[in-house]
Amino acid sequence: MKNKQTSSILWLIFIMLVWGSTYAVTKSVVHVLPPGCFAFVRFIIALLCLLPVYLSDRKAIAAQQFKKNDYWWLFLMGITGISGYYVFFNYSLMYTSASSGALIQGFIPVCIALSGILFLKEHLSGLQITGICLSFIGVVLVGLIAAEDKGEKSNLIGNLLMIAAVLCWTTYTLISRKLNHLKPIIITFWSGCIGTALLFPLSIYEFSQFTQPVHISLNGWMALIYLGAISSAFCYLMYNKALEKLPAAMVGNFLNLDIMIGVLIAILFLQEQLSIIQLAGGVFILSGLVLSSQKNNKLQ
Repeated sequence: MKNKQTSSILWLIFIMLVWGSTYAVTKSVVHVLPPGCFAFVRFIIALLCLLPVYLSDRKAIAAQQFKKNDYWWLFLMGITGISGYYVFFNYSLMYTSASSGALIQGFIPVCIALSGILFLKEHLSGLQITGICLSFIGVVLVGLIAAEDKGEKSNLIGNLLMIAAVLCWTTYTLISRKLNHLKPIIITFWSGCIGTALLFPLSIYEFSQFTQPVHISLNGWMALIYLGAISSAFCYLMYNKALEKLPAAMVGNFLNLDIMIGVLIAILFLQEQLSIIQLAGGVFILSGLVLSSQKNNKLQ
């Protein structure tokens, strides 16, 4: 049992390394294709990789009991977690830095906790509420004040788009709680199919606006395959397997690595620099993350 847990932890570290790299990888090639086309091709690759896994488990999938509104929830997950999230994510990285994007993404767990209070009537401790407030201040510092301080309108637009991506992923996560009676491969595959289909009209429109032939270099194709096959398909499956072996709270804490790795890779490989305001905002966000992830002892 300990060996299985150890291997799951090692896989989680690998997953966070991959997910943390997606900011820099997307930033480096997002100008090769328009953001909608980029997301569409990425998920076509991901679905082609997921299809054999889905078909190999088709007997167990056929035995699943769907509830009345499950198809509607899967549709909403496709809109928010696939088409909405990745369009905002890709457009954001056309305007803002990969490091700012990674820091703003750190608001996701806090945003989910806040949504739990508003929509799921969950109760949080004073410590957790303090954490939410700190993270909110951090996002304002990184996403709004730092951009204004630099006097760059494009940074502000990019940061606002990344905040929109955060809201999309929060909605996707909340909806997924309603579908925990379904196998993860069903949720991942069908929400991916729906989201990819919704990306198709946007990708056609964007492609039609190009006045010159689109040329994707070898590095561009390698980035698309990496994001589709490794980051989207393989890592999602391994993440779900880790959830089977480890406590959800432990798995959730590993998501904090995503932010730090994303910022470090952007600094090391894209030569990005953080301003004092961004550093301060990052400290607020990470401090808020630590506080908001504390267990509410009153509810134990």
